[in-house]
Amino acid sequence: MRIAIDTGGTFTDCVFVRDGRLEILKVPSTPRRPAQAIAEVLRRLAAVLGEASCELTLGTTVGTNALLERRGGRIALVTTAGLEDVLEIGRQARPRLYDFLVERPAPLVPAARRFGLAERVGWDGRVLERPTAAAMARVVRAVARARAEAVAVCFLFSFAHPAHEAAVARALRAAGFAVSASHEILPEFREYERTATTVVNAYLLPVMGRYLAEVERVAGGAVRVMQSNGGILSARRAAREPVRTILSGPAGGVLGAQYVAGLAGFGEVISLDMGGTSTDVALVSRALQTTCEATVAGLPVAVPMLDIHTVGAGGGSIARFDRGGALRVGPESAGADPGPICYGRGEQPTVTDAHLVLGRIAPQGFLGGEFRLDERRTREYLARFLRRAPAALRNPERFAQGVLDVANATMEKAIRVISIERGYDPRDYTLVAFGGAGGLHACELAEALSMPRVLIPKFPGALSALGILRADVVRDFSQTIRLPVTSLPETRAALQRVFAGLERRGRADLRREGFPAAALRIERLLEMRYIGQAYELAVPAGGDFVTAFHRAHQRRYGYAEPGRPVEIVTVRLRVAGRTAKPELPRSRPAGRSPKAALTGEQRTYCRGRMIPAAIYDRSKLRAGHRFAGPAIVTEYSATTFVPPAWQARVDEWGNLLLVRR
Repeated sequence: MRIAIDTGGTFTDCVFVRDGRLEILKVPSTPRRPAQAIAEVLRRLAAVLGEASCELTLGTTVGTNALLERRGGRIALVTTAGLEDVLEIGRQARPRLYDFLVERPAPLVPAARRFGLAERVGWDGRVLERPTAAAMARVVRAVARARAEAVAVCFLFSFAHPAHEAAVARALRAAGFAVSASHEILPEFREYERTATTVVNAYLLPVMGRYLAEVERVAGGAVRVMQSNGGILSARRAAREPVRTILSGPAGGVLGAQYVAGLAGFGEVISLDMGGTSTDVALVSRALQTTCEATVAGLPVAVPMLDIHTVGAGGGSIARFDRGGALRVGPESAGADPGPICYGRGEQPTVTDAHLVLGRIAPQGFLGGEFRLDERRTREYLARFLRRAPAALRNPERFAQGVLDVANATMEKAIRVISIERGYDPRDYTLVAFGGAGGLHACELAEALSMPRVLIPKFPGALSALGILRADVVRDFSQTIRLPVTSLPETRAALQRVFAGLERRGRADLRREGFPAAALRIERLLEMRYIGQAYELAVPAGGDFVTAFHRAHQRRYGYAEPGRPVEIVTVRLRVAGRTAKPELPRSRPAGRSPKAALTGEQRTYCRGRMIPAAIYDRSKLRAGHRFAGPAIVTEYSATTFVPPAWQARVDEWGNLLLVRR
């Protein structure tokens, strides 16, 4: 049986196929022991389905959290002598240009555990100085004295000639160390980004290694892990290259959003994945947007990732007043333990508590009725909290509305970053909102950005897990070559030689994963620039790639210089093994009246007053049903709020389409 599990900060979601139908399961996450929630999911599935083993695909935040919270391994760095301080020197660019008090994150490797080795390769791959056996032995002993759990090895020009780096990596592995070597992780130029990425990989090796070993033990079968690039890879490779899993869960959500929006006929979408701890937004313009210039926890991570922007606004985000009396929401989260006040253990007000106070959540409909929210307890704790609040916010409803306004402002800014700030007009896009809390905020965000419609997919609280279940096995390869384009025939011949080598590696990797040649899809990209520029643009390697580059430059920067010489800096190859994909069922319209799905009514706070809102059970809504807001749509994995000026329609795929009246 194939199942997908997405472990979030608050809930762990599972999607599986039973009798040809997609079903979902949610359990509380266990942040202190992440594999425990997975074991609970598998235990429940075994009890229901009678199957003890499964083929598991996993989305995880273990690597992300270890990086954000600085809970990775004790690591060392071995590099070319003279390059020991590259992590602190970094780039001259400032993260916030006008912040005179900016604080850069401390390096993951302190100076005492950074070791230089006398070796040198020229920029063109010529060997200038070979490392001696004695020097390598001294470095291995120094790493041992430093009691490192893992070691990053990154030499200055190892992307052009990796033999020195490979020799040191072999010596360290022979001594029993887990090793992250830059020529294996990122054989590209720009030593700062390559070193930082290699160090992040080493930092996560101990944490992810232990975690994935435990997951494989409890799963009792094959385990694959979602990557940040939108593909999956084996748990064994993920344990060696954990840097590729940093945006594991959010990437599944983007894949799921692209899939359901495509079924509904929308190719231009912005995804909004709002869970209990954070919100992830991404833009899909017919194709997934990827980047190799991501920054996570203030550190550059240069492996391919989906272009996802994350902010600390989720259902569990804690509301507080700062020293100046201003209302703040997040990024601190109550998570799964203790959780919001209404869960029965938390004591600090959260976004979820605000929704409950405003009547936007049906207390009895949470998790399909498995879990009842405690409104009385919420109001009691909120009353105590508001005694210290500014006079204007001591009214519970006004305070709760303020909490939602602040959270919405944070998410609106995130959407602007991935759209308006990059030249995309959100008015041309459909907002696909999912996660447990996405549907509670979607209409207000769409209204603020003048977006034409909102799509709430079927199973919104588990869409990330659905995306993970539909992902292909993917391997990304790259190589910096710095090749000026002089004669197209000669350039194509040189490129073919480089791509052939990368393709052999990719086909061999996927063959070991069980994919025949006929099941593979291969994509080739070139990163190009005008000679003298500092950064590149990616274009497909086929056809007239020079003209394609000029067009891409015109589109990105507003001008092109067709007569100016160009160079190919890095080649990229992606090999994907196509997996069997579950499909959402299509249904015929069942009329317009949703009366059979109407379960009651409750008062909700809108525009400064309490008004009645209808409550609908989404499991009873059918294709063709229509209703107007204010309305609350309850279901097992999420809640959707339809404001007064909006109306909803159920399409043939079970999506809720929301538009302004």
